[in-house]
Amino acid sequence: MGIKFDMIGVVVKDMRKALEFYRILGLDIPESAYDEMHVEVVQNGFRFAFDLQEIVENIYGSWDEPVGHRIELAFLCDSREAVDELFKKITEHGYIGHREPWDAFWGQRYAIVQDPDGNLISLFA
Repeated sequence: MGIKFDMIGVVVKDMRKALEFYRILGLDIPESAYDEMHVEVVQNGFRFAFDLQEIVENIYGSWDEPVGHRIELAFLCDSREAVDELFKKITEHGYIGHREPWDAFWGQRYAIVQDPDGNLISLFA
């Protein structure tokens, strides 16, 4: 039996808000997807999906609002300066900067932002 890790899915409350955030991060997402209940984008051969909470509730049979952070989504930037610029761009669009850019002890430039559904998103170079 073979297995291949194929996709990450994010449950969202508001598709438009979620897609606008991830578009600022650099994902190629068509504006026509705003009214969809399920959206998939492919980046570097990997699928990233967004599902409205109502769809997931229907699939799972129920929905319990998550508490706490259990997964990290991390986006590699081209340079240390790119981390700073992307953090600034995201926060200027009104999204929450969880932790401003800093030089991490392991050598990377690092920052953390919050998507519209409260997921922490790491930016690094």
